[in-house]
Amino acid sequence: MRYKPYYSSILRLGAPIVLGQLGNVILGFIDTIMVGHYSADSLSSAGFVTNIFNLGIVALIGFSYGATPIIGAFYGRGEKDNVGASFKDSIYANLICGAGVTLIYTLLYFNLHNLGQPDELIPLMRPYFLTFLLAMPFIVLFNCFKQFTDSVASTKTAMWVIIIGNAVNIVLNYILIYGKCGMPQLGLTGAGIATLISRILMVIMMYILIKSQKRFSIYGTGFHRHKSTWSDVGNLFSVGTPLALQMGMETASFSLASLLMGWLGATELAAFQIMCITGSLCFLIYYGIGAAACIRMSHYRGREQWDKVHLTANAGLHIILASAVILSLLIATLRHEFAALFTDDSVIQTMFTALLVPMLAYQISDGIQTNFANALRGIEVTKPLGTYAFISYVCLALPISYLLGFTMQMGAIGVAMGLPVGLTTAAALYYRRFRKEIKSHL
Repeated sequence: MRYKPYYSSILRLGAPIVLGQLGNVILGFIDTIMVGHYSADSLSSAGFVTNIFNLGIVALIGFSYGATPIIGAFYGRGEKDNVGASFKDSIYANLICGAGVTLIYTLLYFNLHNLGQPDELIPLMRPYFLTFLLAMPFIVLFNCFKQFTDSVASTKTAMWVIIIGNAVNIVLNYILIYGKCGMPQLGLTGAGIATLISRILMVIMMYILIKSQKRFSIYGTGFHRHKSTWSDVGNLFSVGTPLALQMGMETASFSLASLLMGWLGATELAAFQIMCITGSLCFLIYYGIGAAACIRMSHYRGREQWDKVHLTANAGLHIILASAVILSLLIATLRHEFAALFTDDSVIQTMFTALLVPMLAYQISDGIQTNFANALRGIEVTKPLGTYAFISYVCLALPISYLLGFTMQMGAIGVAMGLPVGLTTAAALYYRRFRKEIKSHL
């Protein structure tokens, strides 16, 4: 019974985050279904480009998370001017970080042909890649706006914006991929253009809401009066960079696994793309719950209520573990239906079903590492996360993927088996560090 108010608090904040993120996953599902039924080569190309960009996009999201414990602590203490000032600092810091990531992807664009992918897919990948590149500034700004509204306990704002943006994206996908309403049939490129337009629209909507609604405009005085310094921006870099590294390296294990799958062939790459989309459905539910717990923990930390920080972390873990069990059973039961949603190719369907074994194997670990990474973020202990992620994903997951997939000739299953190893190691390290930190305050 002592956890009951914490369950309620997390679910109340987390439900809009989960619904918004589910909107993104559903969009990914529909994108993949539309592209997959357009052509198998388009599905393979979309899978490769999406997984490569996921590395940078998730790193940028991770960096933006650095604002949550800072803004959340000020919000918990009722310091409105400092909330607005920190929001302004976060915009500058995120734009600087985003410019660096965009430069890296620009260089990568000119070297797509050197990444060992099938030659016939390169002409499909290039224009799709460009639409992602153009969307990067809008991704950065949306991250800033979302972390601000979430940190002041208004998680429904971003949820509605995401849902509307995704609805627009789906309609544009149908028009541009298949050439409806008098538009040319653009295939995979049309899917990229639709996503770009929706991302621009989402930033515009968030700006209007933050500017016009009183619950956000009360922080405007602090925002406009504050003059950001390099010290202020540097503080956000010190908190956000380890989070970017942690999430970036986690995503890198999937993105580089995608690269290895491409070396095996277009069929393996397409099946792995479906596996990643399915797995992301689970992860984003865990993330929504973990993010809600993080927001509450940042408020309690701001008021030095460490007993409530501890109970909130435990309550988040309980909800995530229950979700992991339910989702794993659901996916295992409906595995054939999931495969048929994405493609009519029976070979790809069979490969996807086989890849579900390693995917389901890491669900519990993924939930635990998501909860305690967010818990450490909520109490502003982020520096160890980059090191732990390096050990888990770079030192363990990726070498094991290559060893099993190629040296031991286990193919696609072997490549995917490195992922449970990395996620389980990360879960253990994050949990251990959180326990150490919380004991020092209780």
